[in-house]
Amino acid sequence: MPETAPQYTQRLLSYIDGKKPLQLQQAAPRKLAALLKGRSKKQLTRRPAPDKWSAAEIAAHLADSEIAISWRLRQILSKNCIPIQAYDQDSWATTFDYAHRDPKQSLEMFRVLRGSNIALLKSVPGKLWDNYGVHEERGHESIAHLVRMVAGHDLNHLQQIERILKQRSLSS
Repeated sequence: MPETAPQYTQRLLSYIDGKKPLQLQQAAPRKLAALLKGRSKKQLTRRPAPDKWSAAEIAAHLADSEIAISWRLRQILSKNCIPIQAYDQDSWATTFDYAHRDPKQSLEMFRVLRGSNIALLKSVPGKLWDNYGVHEERGHESIAHLVRMVAGHDLNHLQQIERILKQRSLSS
């Protein structure tokens, strides 16, 4: 049974219990770099199962997700109560060929976009963190909530990469 939107939200938020989400977001590109460092192309592109993404595909997803987050943050900060469109991550993975994307390029794009988003968030008045968008699947999401969701999303995928690479090293 597929995960519902509320279950997805709760799962992501559970990863950050008691932690500072903006600090987690700042650390994510370094953690991704550390996970990918020294790994062979074979290690990074091997899928743990036919229907699961490889570490390289997850890195591409993190980079492209940051594009979506960049847009959402700017929309919500500039206009409160704006509709927020969902996107199909699997369609993006296929359309943008995550399976053949260079993980180093994905990491660099993620690092640059994340740095830009962190700088933006630090530059806006705190009252704008209450602005919200209406996500077509998850409902009202404030900037403060999005910051927590993104931090949880990062941790979710960094843990996936860690598990995938650990499995690979055991089977290599």
